[in-house]
Amino acid sequence: MVKGKKIDIDSEEQTEKAAEQEQDRQEAQPAPGRSEGAETAENEPDKEAAESVDLQERLAAAEEEARINYDRYVRLAAEFDNFRKRSAREMQDYKKFANEKLARELLPVVDNLERALLSAENPASVEEGLKEGVELTLREILRVLDKFGVKPIQSLNEPFDPAYHQAMMQEPRDNVPENTVISEMQKGYTMQDRLLRPAMVIVSAPKTADETSAGEAG
Repeated sequence: MVKGKKIDIDSEEQTEKAAEQEQDRQEAQPAPGRSEGAETAENEPDKEAAESVDLQERLAAAEEEARINYDRYVRLAAEFDNFRKRSAREMQDYKKFANEKLARELLPVVDNLERALLSAENPASVEEGLKEGVELTLREILRVLDKFGVKPIQSLNEPFDPAYHQAMMQEPRDNVPENTVISEMQKGYTMQDRLLRPAMVIVSAPKTADETSAGEAG
């Protein structure tokens, strides 16, 4: 009887030992489905660190680009301010000396007028010298005006043109076509082909029957 009891005890010990070994084996072996999650949990800090580094790099690049753009803006603003000041100075100089060339061209005209006045002081040559001086001065003035694009309008014996002529009166004529400029009271001028001043003219008109009869009777 004692022997059979001992066998039962040994059997129980072996069974318990086997159960403990199985439990140890199961504990040592990772449970299914937990390995991937554990690895993911372990990798999350590395991923967050990488994202933080990337974000810092992009922030640094954006700050560098902003600095470059600001420097460029400052330079452009300075260049524009210098250009504005230079343009203002040039405009002031232009307004101040715009007529310098015209004044220089008119100086010979003044010289001719002074010579004409000197000639008028000599009684022996007053008539001829004065006339010659005035003609010379007129030619010089016309030369200066022509140099600056100012030209007289040719009106005499031309058809009346309201764009260039200002009719002061009409005069009956039977030997010229109607609306023809027969006399010029004041010359007109153009500047660079644009009207500067219209010519004041007298325009022909047809004679009436009474005027024709009176002319024939006379």
